[in-house]
Amino acid sequence: MSNKPRVLLIYTGGTIGMINDPETGQLKSFDFAHVHTHVPEIHRLNVALTSISFEVPIDSSEMDCQGWMRMAQMVSDHYDQYDGFVILHGSDTMAFSASALSFMLQGLKKPVIFTGSQLPIGTIRTDGKENLITAIEIAAAKDAQGEAIVQEVAVYFEYSLYRGNRCSKISANQFEAFASPNYPELAVAGVRIEYRTEKLFRSEKTEFNYARSLSNRVGLLKIYPGFPADAYASLFDRSKTDALILETFGAGNAPSHPQLREMISTYLKEGGIIINTTQCSSGGVQQGKYATSSFFNEVGVVSGMDMTTEAALTKMMFLLGTSMDKEMRVQQLSKDLCGEISMLRND
Repeated sequence: MSNKPRVLLIYTGGTIGMINDPETGQLKSFDFAHVHTHVPEIHRLNVALTSISFEVPIDSSEMDCQGWMRMAQMVSDHYDQYDGFVILHGSDTMAFSASALSFMLQGLKKPVIFTGSQLPIGTIRTDGKENLITAIEIAAAKDAQGEAIVQEVAVYFEYSLYRGNRCSKISANQFEAFASPNYPELAVAGVRIEYRTEKLFRSEKTEFNYARSLSNRVGLLKIYPGFPADAYASLFDRSKTDALILETFGAGNAPSHPQLREMISTYLKEGGIIINTTQCSSGGVQQGKYATSSFFNEVGVVSGMDMTTEAALTKMMFLLGTSMDKEMRVQQLSKDLCGEISMLRND
């Protein structure tokens, strides 16, 4: 039996898996079972690579809870047979998917690396080849003790490795498509792949398992100057949602609109959960620092601290999918479960 690290490549869809059809000139997905044909450099890696795909690859804009559960199931089904996993995914919703799987895959001791590209792998100037090759290297990498160097869900894009639940897509047309403003890169790929070992996450759980249920009964409301509160009243309807993400200004501030405050208070009294995240790309929520956010503390809105919107949303979906009661879910929202929070609670 080969002593090479075993890596499973999971293709879900996205730009990276596209090639030009010579007959029609249109982009189409190719069979990743023949990935070596398109990326022959993989032969030179000291890795035993196997690939599987979604039966019908999907555009990342079509990704949903069902897609996340399929990915988690694929990792779980093959967890004992492989040393690491690379998930090929469209970049548009990659940060959401990476965040979701970071919460779903509990007790992870192996790397799950998301990657993709801005240009199809069949084009000459594609960024897909380097992203794919390096993601495979990272998924196979072990330390001197034979343990996986990365033991979490991460995103690799354009020479940088980011924690999956700390990054966001920031560009639609640059190769440097992702950023992690509130947490350092986990690794940088230059002549060598330099890992920031002190920044890598290590789960305290001793056994691997995955969440089999998520709830999409979550609303997302971006506050903006002069927004008509009554136009968003349906989001606060407890028959439709169990939780809300508020994207507020700066350090967690929102207008002192009487109707908005009434809707928030009623929603919380009826058993809903609300978490306050900032619209800023860096920094975090500090509820109570300004008078305009003190109301949130008074009624029980949860501070999102320095979580990304992607992390707050998927963490809420994960917690709502558990059997926890509201009090326990609120407690878990304020805890750092898998490296999604680094800002100290101060409200």
